[in-house]
Amino acid sequence: MAGGWTRDGAVQDQIDDTVADAVKRARAGLPAGPSAKHCEECGEEIPEARRQAVPGVRKCVACQAACDVEQGHESFNRRGNKDSQLR
Repeated sequence: MAGGWTRDGAVQDQIDDTVADAVKRARAGLPAGPSAKHCEECGEEIPEARRQAVPGVRKCVACQAACDVEQGHESFNRRGNKDSQLR
């Protein structure tokens, strides 16, 4: 791919750097450290399986799901139907 005055592969390097930055930013938002035994929001006990699966977890599944919806991180199934592919 011609890039003008840039060297060969510079465009791919820029794409790779953009992806690496996005991964770094996403990892920075992950919880770390010891997991809490009780949810910070509702006080319910967090199951041992969740604490082992997600290191540093602070909320139960229900409270984390509500938090994700509030922050706009709601996930959806892109394969479910045509409408979900248009989001």
